[in-house]
Amino acid sequence: MNVTLDFVESSLDDIKAALDGGTLTVYSVARPTTADKPVDRSGVLATFTFASPAFGPATDGLEQPNFVAASVPAATVGTPGFARARKADGTTVADFSAGPGEREIKFTEVSCSPGAPVTVATFKIIPDGGWPERPEYYDTRPRPGYPMPKTL
Repeated sequence: MNVTLDFVESSLDDIKAALDGGTLTVYSVARPTTADKPVDRSGVLATFTFASPAFGPATDGLEQPNFVAASVPAATVGTPGFARARKADGTTVADFSAGPGEREIKFTEVSCSPGAPVTVATFKIIPDGGWPERPEYYDTRPRPGYPMPKTL
């Protein structure tokens, strides 16, 4: 989890409480380096709305998010790369790694197709922001005319 500067001093319980009635927006690739930066190159794949309370008690290290709807229709085609959580008033709280592999949020689907249901399978918060991506993939711009990140 990468939190915004407004939530750096907040406890995990405070962050979860801040999400009551908020949203979890799932994006494709090219996530910003911090949750304080706007999302400018990633497509919105799906948006979940948190109920109130946003989370139930954690079980076996996994969070139990409470969404208004257990699954939502995908808005476009893509593979999840990260998810941004916002308060009910739209204030950004945190970014979470999302998709297949070692990620905080895993879905029952590997990719999204317009109108197809998207369902969260597991949600495990990694508080230190220790995501598995290589640093050079942050803020990448996967479009023609931009070079792909180089390995060292």
